[in-house]
Amino acid sequence: MRVLIVSAPLQGHLLPLLPLAFAWRDAGHDVLLASGGDALSVDLGGLAAYDVAPGFAFGRIAVRVMLRHPLLARREWAGRGGTAVVGELFGAANAGFVDAVVALAERERPDLVVYEPLGVAGAVAAERIGVPAVLQENNLFPGPELVAAVAASRPMARHPIGTPAAVITVSPPSLTGPRPGLPMRAVPYSGGGQVPDWLLSTGDRPRIVVSRSTVAGPGGGDPTAAIIAAAPAVDAEIVLVRPPGRLPRLLPDNVRTVGRVPLDRVLPYAAGYVHHGGAGSVLGGLAAGVPQLVVPGPGDRRHNAEAVERRGAGLAAQARSITPELLNRLVSDAALRDAAGEVRDEMAAMPAPSDVVLKLVGLGR
Repeated sequence: MRVLIVSAPLQGHLLPLLPLAFAWRDAGHDVLLASGGDALSVDLGGLAAYDVAPGFAFGRIAVRVMLRHPLLARREWAGRGGTAVVGELFGAANAGFVDAVVALAERERPDLVVYEPLGVAGAVAAERIGVPAVLQENNLFPGPELVAAVAASRPMARHPIGTPAAVITVSPPSLTGPRPGLPMRAVPYSGGGQVPDWLLSTGDRPRIVVSRSTVAGPGGGDPTAAIIAAAPAVDAEIVLVRPPGRLPRLLPDNVRTVGRVPLDRVLPYAAGYVHHGGAGSVLGGLAAGVPQLVVPGPGDRRHNAEAVERRGAGLAAQARSITPELLNRLVSDAALRDAAGEVRDEMAAMPAPSDVVLKLVGLGR
């Protein structure tokens, strides 16, 4: 079989699709990726990739949409916009590369198209060439709801989006509730890269890993400044991953910095994880069984933070509210650690991507 996998041109959208893509390849199938932007700048494991959105600039799209919908924009900025604004945002984004995805599908003639909820150009392409499509969730919102929001947007109204032949759901049921579809374990993949040896073992003190969004902008939820201020009173080693360019000249003794590293290899040795609330970060932390401190923000980030806190697997706090007491609790609270471990075990018991491939292989034949 030839399988075309389509995502919006952003790392956080493509990376969660790659474990299933690798499973298709390892089962002997021909896999093609269609994305763009910074999503194609990471290690794609040797898969063939096509840039369907050269020059993609999500920031420009977001500004235009927000200016057209100022009231909805305020709700979105607070993380309470639901699917209304995201539908318009990614409707405009998909409209910019849907023709390129359709052209790619017409040329390469895949037997099956896999797409993520905000990459509905893949569904359009499957409909156009008459092959089955599979929707793979890559976040904590129900995938079909996001697809419906994008399909209803003004930019995508003229494009027919068919019903998927199957829906893959990756959310642990204890986090978001049970969902219909094919369950699949969310396997973290951070795009490859080297890891310093000292990050591949536990240290003398608990380790807190701090990361920030790969999407630049004021809504990134970067907690770096607050964590540096709190660090001297925290009984832990704090590692800032890919920190912002402007840091104090002298950092506290217990703060270290590293560049981009594959967090899926680093988090198993951490006692706490602080991040901006992206779905990939949440699922990556849960897969490692690490208690999280999630900074709520725009889009789905408040929803994700509240889900983690409600499950008891972590805490939610605005960056300005991060204190030494909160960080010390993150690495010492046994209840947080136990709940995070329960979700880790729940995820590990879900079907692997290779199992899902076996269930889907007949769709394209």
